[in-house]
Amino acid sequence: MTRAEDIERIVVAAHALTRIAALSTKNEAPVAQWRALTVLQHDGPQRIGELARASRTTQPGMTRLVGQLAEQGLVARGDDPDDFRATIVTLTESGGLALAAWREELLRALEPMFENLSDPEWAALEHASRILTSRATSPADAVKS
Repeated sequence: MTRAEDIERIVVAAHALTRIAALSTKNEAPVAQWRALTVLQHDGPQRIGELARASRTTQPGMTRLVGQLAEQGLVARGDDPDDFRATIVTLTESGGLALAAWREELLRALEPMFENLSDPEWAALEHASRILTSRATSPADAVKS
């Protein structure tokens, strides 16, 4: 197997694990919600257009989503001091707590799938998780470098 194929398998498996966990928890929130909240938590406040690009959605779609998230108290909208036409979106404390609860829900759903791993398998996963975390950057960071 090539290195590229190994990377592909990691990405596909990560998506599958997230999908399996979301389905097993019966979480009804759209994945776009969690993606947008994660971007805001990792990269900080952003304009709607920047958030749409980082979340891989359209600006009109993000505008609708931000409206829904603001109604739920998960994000706050504010004026951009540099451009009165633009809106800055910020993760609220409630949004951060909801994101943490969702991640915990996913972990509880996935944990049983990994119960029978041996110590060497856990060591390999721990090592791989550190490598993957060190390589994970925001799309904006990846484009800059």
